[in-house]
Amino acid sequence: MGAAPSKDDDDDKRPTVEQPTPAAAVAEEEDDEPDEWDKRIFSTGCAEENAKLTDCYYEKKDWRQCKEEMERFKQCWKVQGNDKRTDSKDV
Repeated sequence: MGAAPSKDDDDDKRPTVEQPTPAAAVAEEEDDEPDEWDKRIFSTGCAEENAKLTDCYYEKKDWRQCKEEMERFKQCWKVQGNDKRTDSKDV
């Protein structure tokens, strides 16, 4: 008769976690670098307010429930002079 399965046999059946390949590891490092979108947001001086606003929308899925965050973002936008910088101009 065969031996009863040991606890070690059960361990062999557990799913294994794949280790990232070197290419995946490089991609993860690149993800830490700000992309063009992030650079634009940081240049406004309102990155923190923008993050809070987008987090609010992500959580609530309704802009109407993010009025405080929107107002803080608008005020930051004006204080930083972004309203003048982004105005439409006649050509």
